[in-house]
Amino acid sequence: MRCPLPIIELARRIGDVAVGEVVTVLADDPAAASDVPAWCRMRGHEYAGTGEDVGGAPSYLVRRRH
Repeated sequence: MRCPLPIIELARRIGDVAVGEVVTVLADDPAAASDVPAWCRMRGHEYAGTGEDVGGAPSYLVRRRH
């Protein structure tokens, strides 16, 4: 997905997991490398780093904090 779609989808899905669990965001847009951590800071969730590439797309890990 190209930004801002990964951030929009993350915002929709973060409530689907329990507090403390991790959501994996797949995004082939280089802007996601800064957009995902920024979204976490603004929304009070933890950016847990990068995950393994999936189908050639980088993944970003977000831990739900509230």
